[in-house]
Amino acid sequence: MRRRTPLMLALAAALVVGVAVAVNATAGDGGGGTLAELTRREYPPGERPPAPTIAGETLEGDSLDLADLRGDVVVVNVWGSWCGPCRSEMPELEQVHQNTREQGVRFVGVNIRDDLDRARSFAARRITYPSIFDPGSQYTLGFTDTPPPPGVPATLVIDRDGNLAATIYRVVDAPELERVVTAVASEEAGGG
Repeated sequence: MRRRTPLMLALAAALVVGVAVAVNATAGDGGGGTLAELTRREYPPGERPPAPTIAGETLEGDSLDLADLRGDVVVVNVWGSWCGPCRSEMPELEQVHQNTREQGVRFVGVNIRDDLDRARSFAARRITYPSIFDPGSQYTLGFTDTPPPPGVPATLVIDRDGNLAATIYRVVDAPELERVVTAVASEEAGGG
């Protein structure tokens, strides 16, 4: 254990320095903003790229294809039961799921790099929406017009036309996500 401590401290310091450099570099380029703003991107209607192709078998064994959900706003959350930040945001995601269902919003999880039994047990106690089981992280292959998420958790908001309205590549809380989702849900189909 003692041998790992210096290595872990060095890795933590490198991460902090890397984030600080990224924030400062973006601010220096005129991008500015907080870390929250730098890890969230919202695409205005008319400038939205097509959402990635995501389809597969759910944790329950059903088939699910995001293309079949066109006409609804879809929130996709990429998670793993092994991911601490994913665990911390799940109650927030479930809250927004419950609060926005009547606005035509659907939630879909994508579980990656996980064991099926562990993922099923984990999800059953935390969320009521389906999750695609993707142990090999094949979902990233669907990103052709935008970069894939650099890690987990990651949340995508897809508009009613099947276009990417927002990406949040970090832990998200309920107020932030509900604001983004409600704004997209209020748009008419064919506008983005």
